[in-house]
Amino acid sequence: MCKACDYTIHAAQHHFGWDNSFSPVETVAPGSTLEFECLDSSAGQLNPESTVEDVKTLDFGKVNPVNGPIFIDGAKPGDVIKVSIEEFKPSGFGWTANIPGFGLLADRFEDPALHIWSYDKDALGTSAFGPGGKVPLKPFAGTIGLAPAEAGLHSVVPPRRVGGNIDIRDLAAGTELYLPVEVAGGLFSIGDTHAAQGDGEVCGTAIESPMNTVVTLDLIKNEKLETPRFTTPGPVTNHLDSKGYEVTTGVGDDLMEGARGAVSRMVDLLSKRYNMKAVDAYMLCSVCGDLRISEIVDQPNWIVSFYFPRLVLE
Repeated sequence: MCKACDYTIHAAQHHFGWDNSFSPVETVAPGSTLEFECLDSSAGQLNPESTVEDVKTLDFGKVNPVNGPIFIDGAKPGDVIKVSIEEFKPSGFGWTANIPGFGLLADRFEDPALHIWSYDKDALGTSAFGPGGKVPLKPFAGTIGLAPAEAGLHSVVPPRRVGGNIDIRDLAAGTELYLPVEVAGGLFSIGDTHAAQGDGEVCGTAIESPMNTVVTLDLIKNEKLETPRFTTPGPVTNHLDSKGYEVTTGVGDDLMEGARGAVSRMVDLLSKRYNMKAVDAYMLCSVCGDLRISEIVDQPNWIVSFYFPRLVLE
């Protein structure tokens, strides 16, 4: 456990979805440091012995559990919660799945698939994906946010003004995240921890991995903020940059179709060049490749690019 932490929020102290009527599991003063025992996004339904058959029977009512909520004393609508992301303590186990009906290329990949990862939780080096592939790790929490003002239970799947399932891989240790408060106390929750992910999380899953997460929660009074913002402590791609990238593009007047085209072409490139199953290439793209909007001003066509780091397969 975290010796410098004021509170530990245990794995059993989690909830599903967002609801501002949920009772806080802890009330803390601004400036408190907490350690959260975060579950993976399957809530433990997938484990190191799981097979693709377990993907078929996932209970989607139990996906993306988040630990909390935490009531921050003095937080009111119109304030901001500053989340200093201090540390991640990975477990050494993770999984990536293609879940039918989910993901950017769901119409192309209709069958379930599963890849189980193992990695050195102490050295936190790379994690192997099949023969020849090694993915650099960068732990972060995919779901991190506050309760929305709207009453009732809301799905945890889409991101929101107050955060939630934002899946931004740069919310790693050292980053400072700012979230707008919409209800008294803010009601902070966190979970869905990942060992690595590409920008876009294109197949719908990253290296989903249970791990403990340490954050400090501060309060900024009367600061208008409409959506989350964050500050990184330094470069964000130096774990991937060293050998350059293979890049495919999508060109057209629809950004979503451009993204789908760029990713699909990279799947085809990896499959052909490395004799890899297309679904494996798709899942690999999700955990280490980056979607970028390269050009959006030269109407009527835009360019979306997909960057795949060459060091993974060289």
